[in-house]
Amino acid sequence: MKISFRKLFCYSIPILLTLSSITSAQFKLPAYKVVELKNGLTIYLMEKKDVPLISIAMAFDAGSIKDGASYGTASFTAEALKFGTKSYSKSQIDSLFNFYGSNLSINANKDYTGLFTQIMKDNIETLLPVISEVIIQPTFPNEEIEKRKQRWLAELDLMKESPRRVIGDYFDKLLFGDAIYSNPIKGTQASIQSLDEKTISEFYSLNYRPETSAIAVVGDFNSDEMKSFLEKYFGNWKNNSPKVISDIRFAQKTFEEPRVYLINKDNAFETTFMIGGFGIPMNNPDYIQLDVINTILGGRFTSWLNDELRVNAGLTYGARSRFNPYKHSGSFFFTSFTATKNTEAALELAMKTYNRLFEKGIDEATLNSAKNYVKGQFPPEYETSYSLAGFLLQKFVFGLDDSFINDFEKKVDELDVKKANELVQKYFPKENLQFVLIGKADLIPDIAKKYGRVIERNLSEDGF
Repeated sequence: MKISFRKLFCYSIPILLTLSSITSAQFKLPAYKVVELKNGLTIYLMEKKDVPLISIAMAFDAGSIKDGASYGTASFTAEALKFGTKSYSKSQIDSLFNFYGSNLSINANKDYTGLFTQIMKDNIETLLPVISEVIIQPTFPNEEIEKRKQRWLAELDLMKESPRRVIGDYFDKLLFGDAIYSNPIKGTQASIQSLDEKTISEFYSLNYRPETSAIAVVGDFNSDEMKSFLEKYFGNWKNNSPKVISDIRFAQKTFEEPRVYLINKDNAFETTFMIGGFGIPMNNPDYIQLDVINTILGGRFTSWLNDELRVNAGLTYGARSRFNPYKHSGSFFFTSFTATKNTEAALELAMKTYNRLFEKGIDEATLNSAKNYVKGQFPPEYETSYSLAGFLLQKFVFGLDDSFINDFEKKVDELDVKKANELVQKYFPKENLQFVLIGKADLIPDIAKKYGRVIERNLSEDGF
């Protein structure tokens, strides 16, 4: 979510920009308008007439950090919006978008829920009122909820068969404890089993509000005409439920000791590991330059971690590292997997490679290579209406401004060796690292103890 700049959220929906989404020719954000409707809904309008296509993206203040103890409610509610409305059944909604060659995607991540669709210009007046009903008049039919619950529970079981799909949830739990960013986006068996129409409706009423939502429209349209459409279909959106004041003040603790979360998987033949600590929030001014540094460590195929663990030692098929920024906090980790018999060697080599950042630092040739790589990864895809709509929502959710894009290349060029090594010392966690190991626990207990106090769980246990 997720998080090198190339993937802003490790476990999130695909609206977020990537470094590979920006062009290298001093790309500047195209002109756009911002309008606020009387009900408080924020609207971004960006005309882009190269193809007869319109991208629509919406953001709602309804991420998993709002779940409370009912994990997975945000994610389930996001899907349930399409289960039926006042005028359309689930099958009718699916059929309409399919008939017009489109798709309506609604998913939750940690900080918010996002809606995305792309519509041919000629079909906008047909599908926009359907989107409006999905957001403003969902009915949450119990029959559809129960059917989806059964599939959801099966999917949770399936996820735990692949440690690489769930290790991030275990890492977040170890890192954030009982704080909001430990909430597993997809929930747990117990929390999903307890969901019902009442819980979903209450979550919707509390968190889907026009004054805390935004819609970005990018593509082939006339702004005045599109504003009129949006006022027609979203201007009457009201939420009369009491407004809950949300004042999130995330206190980032300091770890007093290194810990190892050892998760047993009885039938494992390999060990999957994730190591790290706290990172940065999305609006950190050093974010872009940190991503350049992370490119050296584990953000590309020729990174230090991948070179050492895969290319030189042959211990894994891949190793990577990432800053995973959220709105109020963030994490940093490096991760890989290896055959059980190679667990000790892989961990030692991963730690040795990571510590190279602190012990030897970054030299000029290495930094220049990373800077050129990062700037060279700006393909034309960023100029698509879909990606531009995604960035406009990022502005709304994370409080970013246009300089995040417009000054990108300047910030990369300004990074020198002295500043790079200062950023390493400032932001990359060094003391009391936190470890998650998923594998056959009875074969690696002594290895785990070498790295910190061991906390044991079984992968078959519900939750994280």
